[in-house]
Amino acid sequence: MLSSEARIVTDRPGRYLTQLCRHFAHKITTEWTDERGFADFGFGTCTLLAEDGALVLRAEGADEPGLSRVEYVVGDHLERFAARDGLTAHWSRPAPA
Repeated sequence: MLSSEARIVTDRPGRYLTQLCRHFAHKITTEWTDERGFADFGFGTCTLLAEDGALVLRAEGADEPGLSRVEYVVGDHLERFAARDGLTAHWSRPAPA
């Protein structure tokens, strides 16, 4: 399983977590609380964490295309929802072992 993470500094991490999960729930399986969310896209998953001062996104995919697609879908939606705040997801991937 391939993975990546994006840490977005914001004073409203819970708001964005809920907004993303609620939006994705119209088409895919999601679950969320105020502090943690999960979205299963079929081609990959994303775990969302609302921490103090940051929204943490953890994407996973079985292969490169799946992981890249999760990063794109979640990042694109975050950027649209947070346009006023100018938020962007910058994904980082662990170095291969």
